[in-house]
Amino acid sequence: MRAIGQDTLGGPEVLKIVEIDRPEPGFGEVLVRVHAAGVNPTDWWHRATGGLLGDGPVPLGWDVSGVVEAVGLGVTMHRPGDEVFGMPRLPQPARAYAEFMTSPARHLARKPAGLTHVQAAALPIAALTAWQSLVDTADVQPGQRVLVHAAAGGVGHLAVQIAKARGAYVIGTASASKHDFVRGLGADEVIDYRQTDFVTAARDIDVVLDAIGGEYGPRSLRTLRPGGILVSIASPEEDYLAETAREQGLRGGFTIVEPDNGSLKEIAALVEAGKLRVEIDTVLPLEQAAKAHEIGETGRTTGKIVLTVAG
Repeated sequence: MRAIGQDTLGGPEVLKIVEIDRPEPGFGEVLVRVHAAGVNPTDWWHRATGGLLGDGPVPLGWDVSGVVEAVGLGVTMHRPGDEVFGMPRLPQPARAYAEFMTSPARHLARKPAGLTHVQAAALPIAALTAWQSLVDTADVQPGQRVLVHAAAGGVGHLAVQIAKARGAYVIGTASASKHDFVRGLGADEVIDYRQTDFVTAARDIDVVLDAIGGEYGPRSLRTLRPGGILVSIASPEEDYLAETAREQGLRGGFTIVEPDNGSLKEIAALVEAGKLRVEIDTVLPLEQAAKAHEIGETGRTTGKIVLTVAG
């Protein structure tokens, strides 16, 4: 089968099409014919550095939408022919940048019927990150004030919608050119971070979701009301914020997304109820994975980048 591989760590140019053996599903696994694969910051981080998986190249791609081709021993959740989507195995390798991939059955859920494979492949990592941050970690409640940084980004634009679906008052940060888009997602206020200091513009915040990191973390703590929580998804280095937050009577720190069939079902239900939509910035064929990474690393996309694999 065709897949994207690399011989060495480096820039997008190291990515290339390779021919490898088609995998077989093991116990509790399914084989998926990949129709589309989402592209995420974790992909280019692992491509360049090895990420959490060591100092050498790793198979790339975690977001997937496709059709179950075969099932392994013990699988009862899915059958051949089922359309599924999910985020298998993260942080371990999954290789969604390929014509076929295997996945633990419970790392996938039924694809929402109203979505194309491209749309469904854009959802899992970003939507699960937003859901697990806002719902599982922060337990956003109706009437709470939620600040979402990078509100037009892959995670941010979904986080705005999830917070609104939970009944929150949502404030997003974004460049001026993206304000109409963020308001269209349901945000109650949008702050132009280039012209306005969000620390003074956003006050009495209950929950902050930070996808940027660096100085944004400590500064965001200053927007929180007593007992508030800052959830950082920027990098593992952001976990230092937990101690800083405790010293101020707050909660905070880094969280990592996990495969979760239950949350995928909740996300699919929001999609089917018309309360969650995914914005697609760029769609490219599998063989243009390098170009997809180049576009993603500019940090200027609105929504998600997706690679198409099967028709």
